[in-house]
Amino acid sequence: MNQKTIYLTFDDGPTPKVTPWVLALLNKYQFNATFFCLGKQALQYPELIEDIKKAGHGIGNHGLEHLKGWTTGNKVYIENTRKGANILNTNLFRPPYGKISPIQWLILRKQFHIVFWNYLSKDYIPQEKNKHFLKKLIRNTKSGRIIVFHDSEKAFPILQTYLEDYFFWLKTNQFHTSLFSL
Repeated sequence: MNQKTIYLTFDDGPTPKVTPWVLALLNKYQFNATFFCLGKQALQYPELIEDIKKAGHGIGNHGLEHLKGWTTGNKVYIENTRKGANILNTNLFRPPYGKISPIQWLILRKQFHIVFWNYLSKDYIPQEKNKHFLKKLIRNTKSGRIIVFHDSEKAFPILQTYLEDYFFWLKTNQFHTSLFSL
């Protein structure tokens, strides 16, 4: 029997209002996730980074600040990435917006495992414009896929509305979650 496995990921945190809520829901369904955190958020909320680790979840780097590689000079972008990695003590890196120039990628891949995604949930889009969020999410959930959510205040209204229903659907359909192993 083949086990259906997906990778749940959360970007842009940690955020005091959202991350503990996400952690509690992950715990309820006994799911693992990888949190791609911003270094500046980790410096501001180190206790939340410890909570993520204590709960058995993975930590990835999303940069010191949320810079877009296509519009940021190479030196600044690479330094921003390295500073975030030093704060978070990880070699997992997810480029903010998924935008990284070829030069940045060539340089950073020597030091980091760069993780993109298969499906971006778009949980940051307001609910009135995102009426089919759960249907799209379920339709795009396939074994082996990496799904992106955000533990940010902007995404919180959508997460509160749909994340538990999605986790219930995953359990009902016998999906398992996994962390990135290097």
